[in-house]
Amino acid sequence: QVQLVESGGGLVQAGGSLRLSCAASRDIFSIDLLGWYRQAPGKQRDLVASITVGGSTTHADSVKGRFTISRDNAKNTVYLQMNSLKPEDTAVYYCNAVHFVGTTNYVSWGQGTQVTVSS
Repeated sequence: QVQLVESGGGLVQAGGSLRLSCAASRDIFSIDLLGWYRQAPGKQRDLVASITVGGSTTHADSVKGRFTISRDNAKNTVYLQMNSLKPEDTAVYYCNAVHFVGTTNYVSWGQGTQVTVSS
């Protein structure tokens, strides 16, 4: 498994931007799927965006056109660029890594970083 450490969260006004980073403890070029999830108080953890080892991306409808996920294999880091932030984006954001080995899925989570958007 891989250890993940998120950073870049904070307090921002509506309409502002933040860039989240997720640093991995080892190389990520072989990690099949990297993703960002978020969890607001009292709600379930939802997928925000994901990126495959080949670079294909998926973004939740609620963030399409505003958020962009990317990965830098040389830096072992995955990013989430968040623009035009809204108060409803307020949540703890978690980094996730999934590596498939045979029939086993190895799943890792970061500790989360708080994003608060004020109106």
